[in-house]
Amino acid sequence: MRRKEREVTDFEEMIAIMGKCDVCRLALNNDGYPYILPLNFGMKAEDGSVELYFHGASEGMKYELIQKDNRAGFEMDCGHVLHLSENNCSCTMDYESIVGRGHIEMVPDEEKYDALQILMQHYREGNFPFNHAAVSKTRMFRLIVEQMTGKIRNKRK
Repeated sequence: MRRKEREVTDFEEMIAIMGKCDVCRLALNNDGYPYILPLNFGMKAEDGSVELYFHGASEGMKYELIQKDNRAGFEMDCGHVLHLSENNCSCTMDYESIVGRGHIEMVPDEEKYDALQILMQHYREGNFPFNHAAVSKTRMFRLIVEQMTGKIRNKRK
């Protein structure tokens, strides 16, 4: 990382940033080109490891790409504040971001309900009572994070 003063290396601080984000962009390999998906996500962080949970329809391009190559990159960001200075004609933005990579696993049917609860807990407190008919039509997958880095740009500090 070129700007070391902006780097976040503390695991708990990275988890806190991830907790503030509401979209995770997942990058899959599409014959050598990135296929990027903005997805809602849930997060499970334990003992220095992170799993990101995603959901979707039962079929589609993302599943075809995952079947060919289950490696993926991800990015999420939040805390955007634009700073304009007309005095010296400059513009900058505050942000917090996490970038990383890992591998994807499909969530087995018997774990799907719990995985959906992990996803929903990212957006609201407490358990969410899912319609079991909808759960059976939903496909769940998780990204096992192998590496991640964080970065903060905060002009107010």
